[in-house]
Amino acid sequence: MIKKQDGQSLVEFALILPLLLMLLVGIFDFGRILYTHLQLEMVAQESVRIGGLGQGDEAIRTYAMTQFNGDATKLQISITPGESVRKAGDYITVTIAYPEVFMNVLGEAAIPYTVKTDSTIRVE
Repeated sequence: MIKKQDGQSLVEFALILPLLLMLLVGIFDFGRILYTHLQLEMVAQESVRIGGLGQGDEAIRTYAMTQFNGDATKLQISITPGESVRKAGDYITVTIAYPEVFMNVLGEAAIPYTVKTDSTIRVE
C-alpha cells in the first residue's frame, strides 16, 4: 500500500523555519555590531587627534559623544594620561567602550558584548 505524504514537506519546513530565522537574525545582528565597532574606531581616531592638537579632556569627550550615532549616554570614554599631566611629546590614548547585546531576540539568553576600541597619538 502507498501512503499519502502530502504534508511531509510542510512539517519539515515548519521544523527548519525557526533555525533559518535565527540564522538570518544572527547575520543582521552581527552586521549591526560590526558597524558599531567600525564607527567607534573612527570616533576614537578623530577624538584622539583632537587631544593630540592640544584640546582638553572635556573637548575630547564632547566630540566623541556628538559624533557617535548610537546612544551616547552609554559611551564609556577613557583618556590617558589626564589633561593635568599631559604635555607636548607625550602619547595620548583614547579608549571608547559601548555595551551591545547580540541575538537580542533570545530575550534572557541574549549575549551581552562590549565593543571596545582605542587609539593613540603623540601630542604636538
